[in-house]
Amino acid sequence: MSGAPIGRVVIVGGGTAGWMAAAAAARFLDDGQRTISLIESEAIGTVGVGEATIPPIRGFNARLGIDEAAFLRATGGTVKLGIEFVGWTDGTDRYLHPFGTHGRDIEGLNFHQLWLKLRDRDGIGPIEDYSMAAVAARHGRFAPPSPDPRSPLSGLEYAYHFDASLYAAFLRERAEAQGVRRVEGRITHVDQDAVTGHVRALRLDGGGVVEGDLFLDCSGFRSLLLGEAMAVGYEDWSHWLPCDSAIAVPTERVRPLLPYTRASARTAGWQWRLPLQHRTGNGHVYASRFLDHDAAERVLLANLDAPTTAATRRLSFTAGRRNRMWEGNVVALGLAGGFLEPLESTSIHLVQAGISKLFALFPDMRFTPVERDEYNRLMRSQYETIRDFIILHYHATRREDSPFWRHVRTMPIPDTLERKIALFREKGRIFRYDDELFAVPSWVAVMLGQGIVPEGYDPVVDALDEAKLVGALRQMRAGYANAARQLAMVE
Repeated sequence: MSGAPIGRVVIVGGGTAGWMAAAAAARFLDDGQRTISLIESEAIGTVGVGEATIPPIRGFNARLGIDEAAFLRATGGTVKLGIEFVGWTDGTDRYLHPFGTHGRDIEGLNFHQLWLKLRDRDGIGPIEDYSMAAVAARHGRFAPPSPDPRSPLSGLEYAYHFDASLYAAFLRERAEAQGVRRVEGRITHVDQDAVTGHVRALRLDGGGVVEGDLFLDCSGFRSLLLGEAMAVGYEDWSHWLPCDSAIAVPTERVRPLLPYTRASARTAGWQWRLPLQHRTGNGHVYASRFLDHDAAERVLLANLDAPTTAATRRLSFTAGRRNRMWEGNVVALGLAGGFLEPLESTSIHLVQAGISKLFALFPDMRFTPVERDEYNRLMRSQYETIRDFIILHYHATRREDSPFWRHVRTMPIPDTLERKIALFREKGRIFRYDDELFAVPSWVAVMLGQGIVPEGYDPVVDALDEAKLVGALRQMRAGYANAARQLAMVE
């Protein structure tokens, strides 16, 4: 038997996470009777350095009915075809983690297995030559994916770079127009039920009170509701991800625009560069036990390619997640639930994933454990698989030029990642579980890019005619190159 429906949804905190939740709730949860409120204080700043995304953001925007052109204008957005990694293997290398697929599967075999067998043949070339996104990115060109499966553009995917604060403002305007009530104020006290521990109401400075049934904690690193009020602990992953600090600074726009993010390895971390219409976003993520803050700032400023347009901002964090994202009648989204450094641009995606899974398991007033536990299982899996993907970049390196790189190269890694590397090193096999975020092409791109070359390949490939395979791959490679040359330049 169903319980009474949730009547009052309260979102704590604005910023990207809060207004994403508000816009989605206004679109999918407003049944004409349910109220949706968002509490934020203008006096409390937001982190707002995450400006790069991965392709699922396009689906999120589409489900909200957002016009892409209007969104790009409002947020200073640009297209993103992948991430270029510079210096991660030996300090001089570079490779691209492109979005979309590599080549075309043949006879049910993953394309990369065919490439592994033939990679040393004349005219085959690197695996990046079989990614439409990678080839287009190298030429500085772009076109939307083609619906025609015969077109090389059918395998292309893309995401965006954008100003996170402008995205939050864009979503706020939409959410308020659709009935979300914004409440200005700083929360001074959380009222909880003496028996269940559920949050009943939030008291604000100035005497205001906001009551609710379901509370979404988007309060950032503080985790005001889930961490403080509900006392849900934090699982520290800094023994695997030692970077705990970041310095961010904007610079003038650089031409031509590059349709990809760049992540350049530094002595004790890495530096990001991502192009927007009106500026370039830059930052240095580093481990403070290996590099002090002043030295980290000097590294960042010494490696910019345009004049700065504002002062630097410093952030501190601990990689990890809350033990549970849903406790009682509180669900945490974004930084309130956990943090993984932005190496693979997953921060905004984790907000999006949290929202979609909550809506799929939306409770009634009983707040049944089965729904809560499934949500927590799914979100734990999301964080852990992304965590492993990020650790891979650090651990699979040959660099020995600094204490930081020697540490990450030799540190113990999660068993889940160790198995994944071992399977790939043997015969190039990648297996995905549940709704794991990164697909096979992503793992292949990073494994190979980081220098993990399989000792063999799937033996089933040997059942195919080798001469025909070589011809097919050469034709594919030429097709991607020809298609890229016909695309428009990114400006």
